[in-house]
Amino acid sequence: MTDIEIPLAKDRKGHYRRLERLPATLSYTMLAMPFILSLINVTLAAFCIFLYMLIYVTRGLAVASRGMQAFRTMGNYRKLDWKQLLQEVDDGDIDPRRKVPAWHAKIVQRLSETPSTLMPKDIVHAIIIATVKESREVLEPTIQSVLANEFNMQQVILVFAYEGRAGQETEDRVNDLIKEYGPQFGHAMAVKHPANLPGEVIGKGGNVTYAARELKKYLKKAKIDPSKVVVTTLDSDNRPDKQYLPALSYIYAAAPKPHRISVQPVTMYTNNIWDAPAPMRVIATGNSFYNIVLSLRPHLLRNFSAHAQSMQSLIETDYWSTRTVVEDGHQYWRSFFRYDGDYRVLPLYIPIYQDAVLAEGYRRTLKAQFVQLRRWTYGASDIAYVISKGYFKPNKVPRRLLLGRTLRLIEGHVSWAVAPFLVLFAGWVPALFYHQGPAGYAAYTLPVILSNIQRFAMVGAFMLVFSALKTLPPRPARYKRHRTLFMVLQWVYLPVTTFIYNCLAALNSQTRLFFGLYLDKFDVTEKAVVDSSGKARS
Repeated sequence: MTDIEIPLAKDRKGHYRRLERLPATLSYTMLAMPFILSLINVTLAAFCIFLYMLIYVTRGLAVASRGMQAFRTMGNYRKLDWKQLLQEVDDGDIDPRRKVPAWHAKIVQRLSETPSTLMPKDIVHAIIIATVKESREVLEPTIQSVLANEFNMQQVILVFAYEGRAGQETEDRVNDLIKEYGPQFGHAMAVKHPANLPGEVIGKGGNVTYAARELKKYLKKAKIDPSKVVVTTLDSDNRPDKQYLPALSYIYAAAPKPHRISVQPVTMYTNNIWDAPAPMRVIATGNSFYNIVLSLRPHLLRNFSAHAQSMQSLIETDYWSTRTVVEDGHQYWRSFFRYDGDYRVLPLYIPIYQDAVLAEGYRRTLKAQFVQLRRWTYGASDIAYVISKGYFKPNKVPRRLLLGRTLRLIEGHVSWAVAPFLVLFAGWVPALFYHQGPAGYAAYTLPVILSNIQRFAMVGAFMLVFSALKTLPPRPARYKRHRTLFMVLQWVYLPVTTFIYNCLAALNSQTRLFFGLYLDKFDVTEKAVVDSSGKARS
């Protein structure tokens, strides 16, 4: 089997360390380019900055437009009778009196001619819920949302993956939930992940991997074929929509190669959106919007947060990496190299609802948000991994495919760190160097032109605000109507949250990689719940 494991920190030397410095090098170079170009040729600098702004704004408007389209698509998918669609796939026939989507008719026709290796009636779902110290108030709604799915729960295995280092209180809480809700599933089990296993960072990857290995033992004992099992990993606050399991079953039954895919539902941070502070609401809504847009751009999709993968492919990739704190996104690249590029992520236009960041106290919430985004942006560590595995080690991945994936990965992380800085401030740099003549005219005219473009780009921001209001869950009774007004006014925080949380978090992660200051501990995001008095309690 192809070696797909990321090197341990002590083994990262030579070209690998140089590659780890690449994201920060590119990002800081991009930030310096307006100054460098202005010193060389101010007209050239003005042209490059204008071109960059034009590309950025065009892409932004395209994203906003895609967002509107994605909202409609998600709404249409949630209205479908997935239980009936699954039955028709199993039967290989559609009632001619029923009006069905054209894609469903084509799939049923194809499967009637070439039966799937994974029919809906044979699929078993394993739901792995990872937890550390989260309260029952956080965990219980997650279990209940799984049970609310329109699917036969006797075909569902519930696995609680909990950390042994979390103590006896966590163990008792998990066992109580298994005892109470376990009988409603086909099988339920609690798996304690031992602390300080060799070769592991402190993180979710080790926890869910240990649980999946225990799940494999159960499947063997119960004589369940791993190729028939679809595994979904959930964080403690993840609540799948009631259509999640039937829709997921449909995708795996319809996929020509069900063991060469993972499925990415739409992550929506709306569970506690009314309770979170305004800056966190802005960040959560922006992330939800971006996840919805990505669902319509499958060539950009990667595993993120809650996702599903065949148990067979998990076994063949040795589950998730236990050496990185970004095991979700990294799992895509492990699978990509394990199957020589013959692997992809399919979108599922069904949401999984998660919490916006909320801790006990405003300051703790602000800090927790930055720590969470720093962990997400630490996915820049995959750049060294991908280039090393793809170009320095023997592999059979098609070169064109590998090049495209690599460039998108690099561009994504560099843009995450620097794009907003360049868009807002780069236009003023040439004026610092030239004051007279044609070059001075170009330098002073550029900010005026760019400000007009930025005003035009506000259309995208208004579309984001409109979308945010559409995705809001019902207002809790403890809040008065004026809270809805604050949901609009909160967007004044957008520039602040963009720079402090997105850009600086990304630069922080890339700078850490540059100096070898690795994130070797998964900082669990505190999950507080607002009680009847309106106070957030963990």
